[in-house]
Amino acid sequence: MKYLSVAETAKKWNISERSVRNYCASGKIDGAFLSGKTWNIPEGAKKPDRANKKTEMVTLLEILYAERRAKLSGGIYHKVQIELTYNSNHIEGSRLTHDQTRYIFETNTIGIDGTAINVDDIVETANHFKCIDLIIENAKKPITGNFIKELHRTLKSGTTDARQDWFAVGDYKRLPNTVGNMNTAQPEEVSEKIKELLLEYNSNKAKTFDDLLDFHYKFECIHPFQDGNGRIGRLLLFKECLKCNIAPFIIDEELKLFYYRGLNEWQNERGYLRDTCLAAQDKFKLYLDYFKIKY
Repeated sequence: MKYLSVAETAKKWNISERSVRNYCASGKIDGAFLSGKTWNIPEGAKKPDRANKKTEMVTLLEILYAERRAKLSGGIYHKVQIELTYNSNHIEGSRLTHDQTRYIFETNTIGIDGTAINVDDIVETANHFKCIDLIIENAKKPITGNFIKELHRTLKSGTTDARQDWFAVGDYKRLPNTVGNMNTAQPEEVSEKIKELLLEYNSNKAKTFDDLLDFHYKFECIHPFQDGNGRIGRLLLFKECLKCNIAPFIIDEELKLFYYRGLNEWQNERGYLRDTCLAAQDKFKLYLDYFKIKY
């Protein structure tokens, strides 16, 4: 049997190469298979019917899911993994560069150019990639306490913290902690406060952008884990954007201090955090525009 490339098929069907790749990734072209990074499409394959709009991939979540399933390199899934992991870890003090983060994702190895690198930074980077897969796989499901713990267990497994008796990997904190100048929930209060937060949040079916930010603020105020709260909170925020079909966003170094100020001032002035996250959302929309993904 003769096979055509994505470019040849796109020209034959008079559609974009992106559409052909999406059809392949979602299993809509019979007999198409991936060889390395290249799709092979049977010459006699029929163009999928676009008449039924319900079967088309129209949301970012569907595209992320399909590209992850197809192990597609260079698409929006690839971009999200690197940008979200690098920036969220960098905010928390990781010294890995953007290139090193990308290299770990693409090759599952680490290139070191004579500089000392914290092993935990490497482990948590690899773990964060797995966390993003978890939020994509579970994006449509309501947030539960067990899912929050699963994210934490995935993020912190194999780290130095995980070997400490006082550090509860995949479980709520055992010792009091603070965030900035703010006191957080005491360890014995965490379980109940998380239950109350999830009951309040999940009961709201028509969530707005502010509802997501309010949940994020309240989660960070509880600070349920000994460490990793910021990253878990931002992962949950990204997940809920996907679920609600809201263009997500990634807080980078440029916006970090504005983000912290927004959290500190949320109860008094919501505009600080909202404007910061909307600015981050505008940056993410540039990625969506590049990959021709509607939002």
